[in-house]
Amino acid sequence: MRELSSIDPLGVPLPSGTEVTTRVDRVLSPGRRVPQGAVGRVTAARGDELDVTIVGVGVLRYARSELVPRKMGQLRYAQRRAGAWEALRPTVVLEATVGSRAWGLADEGSDHDLRGVFVLPLPWASGLAEPPRDLVSEDGSATYWEVGKAIRQALRADPNTLELLYLHTVRPLDPIGAWILAERDAFASAEIYGSFGRYALSQLARLVQSQRLAEHRAVVLDWLRRDPAPDLDTVAERLARAIFGATPSGGERHPEPQASRRTFPTEADAVLQAKEYVKQLYRSLYDQGLLAHRDYPSLVRFAREHAADLDLPSDLRPKNAYNLVRLIGTAIGWLRSGEPTFEVTGAFRDLLLSIKKGELSLDQTLREAEVRARELEAARQSTPLPRRPDLARADALLRRIGAEAARRWVLREPGPLGRDAPAPPAVALDDERAGGTEIR
Repeated sequence: MRELSSIDPLGVPLPSGTEVTTRVDRVLSPGRRVPQGAVGRVTAARGDELDVTIVGVGVLRYARSELVPRKMGQLRYAQRRAGAWEALRPTVVLEATVGSRAWGLADEGSDHDLRGVFVLPLPWASGLAEPPRDLVSEDGSATYWEVGKAIRQALRADPNTLELLYLHTVRPLDPIGAWILAERDAFASAEIYGSFGRYALSQLARLVQSQRLAEHRAVVLDWLRRDPAPDLDTVAERLARAIFGATPSGGERHPEPQASRRTFPTEADAVLQAKEYVKQLYRSLYDQGLLAHRDYPSLVRFAREHAADLDLPSDLRPKNAYNLVRLIGTAIGWLRSGEPTFEVTGAFRDLLLSIKKGELSLDQTLREAEVRARELEAARQSTPLPRRPDLARADALLRRIGAEAARRWVLREPGPLGRDAPAPPAVALDDERAGGTEIR
């Protein structure tokens, strides 16, 4: 703790994604209160105010002074992240506008997001301390990867990285950025079948599962208000039947309605998944400060005393769903032609906008994706893309960039990689950590 004494927990940046703890009560309506000490995650920054998502409650707005990082280690992380952004932002060599504005799917409320690549000055890359591999703005709207990390991601056919390299919005900010673009076809391969297409299908299936669980939160809490309250195993069996169509042990039937469902390999798998969901529910409510203990009896007490007044939001994320369907369509076109097209048009654009606006249910969205899955498989069989990326070209590119960064530094050329390079952070021994000394 001694080394953190100089860090003001009320002054460090809280970038998007930071877990925070609230310092004040928030009254939402008569009889409904989010207590001091609730745990949430920052999702947006608006000047000195932050939007915080609290599970089971929703998005609430807090002043910066009303929040602190949840864990003390986040103080150090936030300080390092802000310092790296300030020092290395000038070393960005490649940048693109990404997201819906690049895909032709933007509306008035769409974010303006940036992604790119930066190069470490020689002193940052050759010292003892591990250098930053990511630069992220405080509001989370801009993300830049260190060039070695970006190249390795591209070799794995990472969708975000390949989009950065091929979007029509990409622009080099340095000759090194132009070198990267000149070699980008070294990263394109048939492996996008898995990283774009099959990945998107698996994530859509998970979204459907999460949505069904979320829709049954109120049902679970209603069961727990009954006298006597069912035990955890009974609730899990009922939930498995209601969501996944499993038959509880002993063949007992319950009156809860069934919607269209996708089955697990066995009934035991469905019950196990349902039980894990109930555990996640009481863990999240405990993290919000709404349960006295992180256990099932506390969830039962909560259901009987408070749950009737608690709005539990759905987990449906149309934005996530439409992006996954977009990934599948992108993979099909790229595999077929050998050339990527990220801007969507015509009927496919209309479909994606319908998903984005929530006009299609998640089940309908998954059915649309499964229709395209057959096209995806056919496109893989006939693709002109090479089976694997060109490792030799990628390696030569990274070595060339490393040599150029060293040359500029040694010759003290003007610019952020040479004479004007930021000084690397001072190295120190962190001998307060349990388990031994660590360089930081």
